[in-house]
Amino acid sequence: MGWWYFYSLPTTLFATTHSHLLLDRNGRLLSAHIAADGQWRFPELESVPDKFATALIQFEDKRFQQHSGVDFLALARATYDNLREQRIVSGASTLSMQVIRLSRGNPPRTLTEKGVELLRAWRLESRYSKDEILKRYASHAPFGGNVVGLEAAAWRYFARSPEQLSWAESAMLAVLPNNPALIHPGRNRERLLAKRNRLLNQLFTQNVLSKLEYELAVAEPLPEAPHLLPRLVPHLLDTLAAQHPDGQRFRTTLDANLQQQLNTLAQRSGEQLALEGVQNLAILVLDNRTFEVMAYVGNRPDMAYNVEQGHAIDMIQRPRSTGSTLKPLLFADMIEQGLILPDSLVADVPVNYSGFSPQNYNRHYHGAVSAREALARSLNIPMVNLLSVRGVEPFLMQLRQLGFSHLTRSARDYGLSLILGGAEASLWDLSVAYANLANRAAQDQQHQQTFWQQGRMLLADNANTQQIATLSTASAWLTIDSLLEVARPGDDGYWEKFSSSRKVAWKTGTSYGQRDAWAIGTTPDYTVGVWVGNAAGEGRAGLTGTQSAAPILFNTFSLLPSNRGWFQRPDWQMSKVEVCRDDGYLSNGACETKTVYMPLSSHFARITPYHQRIHLDASGQWRVTSDCEAVANMQTRNWFVLPPDQADYYQQFHADYLPLPPWRADCQSDIDSQQDALTLVYPQDHTQIYLPRELDGKLGQTIFRAVPSRPETLLYWHLDNQFIGTTQTFHQQAVQPAAGKHRLTVVDEAGNRVEREFEVLVTAQEK
Repeated sequence: MGWWYFYSLPTTLFATTHSHLLLDRNGRLLSAHIAADGQWRFPELESVPDKFATALIQFEDKRFQQHSGVDFLALARATYDNLREQRIVSGASTLSMQVIRLSRGNPPRTLTEKGVELLRAWRLESRYSKDEILKRYASHAPFGGNVVGLEAAAWRYFARSPEQLSWAESAMLAVLPNNPALIHPGRNRERLLAKRNRLLNQLFTQNVLSKLEYELAVAEPLPEAPHLLPRLVPHLLDTLAAQHPDGQRFRTTLDANLQQQLNTLAQRSGEQLALEGVQNLAILVLDNRTFEVMAYVGNRPDMAYNVEQGHAIDMIQRPRSTGSTLKPLLFADMIEQGLILPDSLVADVPVNYSGFSPQNYNRHYHGAVSAREALARSLNIPMVNLLSVRGVEPFLMQLRQLGFSHLTRSARDYGLSLILGGAEASLWDLSVAYANLANRAAQDQQHQQTFWQQGRMLLADNANTQQIATLSTASAWLTIDSLLEVARPGDDGYWEKFSSSRKVAWKTGTSYGQRDAWAIGTTPDYTVGVWVGNAAGEGRAGLTGTQSAAPILFNTFSLLPSNRGWFQRPDWQMSKVEVCRDDGYLSNGACETKTVYMPLSSHFARITPYHQRIHLDASGQWRVTSDCEAVANMQTRNWFVLPPDQADYYQQFHADYLPLPPWRADCQSDIDSQQDALTLVYPQDHTQIYLPRELDGKLGQTIFRAVPSRPETLLYWHLDNQFIGTTQTFHQQAVQPAAGKHRLTVVDEAGNRVEREFEVLVTAQEK
């Protein structure tokens, strides 16, 4: 008997499934999943609110705090009453005995079962404290329908947590487990109200309630139909539930009020995007100081998920083509490595890297642009050129260290397209990376921290930090400062004209085929990430980061508080350097200079390749040398000179660009080299060309361009050894070659010759 008594109580009293709960930073319920058995059974309470505990003990077990599991006075009274009435009219079950009964699945009421409950109740009291027994009762008692436990009942019937219940609400829930059917709407309302009010009267008689509290409590009506449980963050709960199958309570850093506002914004934006054939979006808000997640909209909010349109998918965690969103990270990395300064010129002319020919979004070429401008305008060709200098492998390693978990292929597989959307990343990874960039840019000399930190969504998880990537505060600040120059969409483009406008350093991205639109922005306080697209991957005309995602980004920032000023320049980690005003490289003594800032640790040492000192004759019109002109008659000038292919495009956007003066006739014979005399701008060697379609559907032409040292030079053009024409002054040739490989040859009147091989690809319409 002693052995049976000792082992009579199972190690686990309630082997049941529980609902998944998602709570905000203040404990407010955000979303919930029903348990596997179809019951709203929340995980066990951590404590029982005083009002409910007082009402429950008064109603069910007045001597709960005095007995050891069995109330012998109540048992004697119940036995007398049952014998007198010749039927069971009272059970005398204590709360401890009811916990045992609930744990055994409410078996039929027999004398044998009552004896088992009595003995196990004693054992229960020897193992658990009174508070723990109360918690188990409150967590597993039935409250009508498929509602089990106090917390689920509080949310279902009163739409708030148990701690927020009034005396009337607590009293109603205290009497309900005794007869759960009373809660049925439209039935038994008078009986339930009478039981509740009798309990309230007892509490008043026991001086638990004052007269005013009692009168206010009995005046409260009973609840109507059960409330729907909140669904503020369903996608995050789905993601966490998949990672933790056992029902549990997820405490997050989310802000319920902000989440509600963003859900409204996402719903409104989603309805507008749906008219354009775009069904999905996601919004993530991070606190840059703590890396806590403030809001999490995993997809377009919809009470009834449309499975076909992918509304149930958590798009914050899904990898998608990155578009141009990695460009700021490359920019920061190259500054840190001492390879560029923000004002350093980068070539923007047609290029071909082993068959890969990147194009700018507007199909224009600018000749050369500063790295800062290339980033702000998201020009593809300059950024590909920068990646070719940095190397795909080291940049890929840097991204992996920054937490980009979906970059699993080799550097060879990604190639230079890595920087243009040839890789995949999640909105989570990108937003965390930008938050780290902002966090680093905001640090001061006294508060240096680890550069890379995980985003913190759960208070207990993802809170560890580790140093896995390095970036100076100076490099981060220079990158943030450059991102501030990105032009905003629509009326937001005039943001600087309004005193109430907020500074935001931001970047957009659009994937190939217009399948993904990104906008990620950051301030000293917050980072906001937005993705817009179709979960199934269909592209839509007009789907771009600027037009589709950016408006949501700035509307989100308008909902966030602004607590700090803008990023302060980290002069303590910067040094000043003199660079050429035209190209941003170190002076060679032949250029006008300006002072710029660079990281103190930077080893940038590239001397300008674009400035040279030239000699002109007395008229200043012709270049000369000492072989053809007396030194006393020469003028010495400093001249900004771009390579011919860059200069041809550059001067279209810079009217002040002056090409080198020509050589005087008597000085020219031994000066020109074949390379300087003639340059073929387009096509480059092995370029692949698609011929455009005109508005009438006919096949268009491609334009070939050449640059001789003297514009008046006569050029002869040949395609596959067939003469196709001459040009003079304006050296462009429009042709419509057939699909396949071709050879273009250009010869000037002096016999200088340039050849290029290219291929015309067949378009889908031609197939």
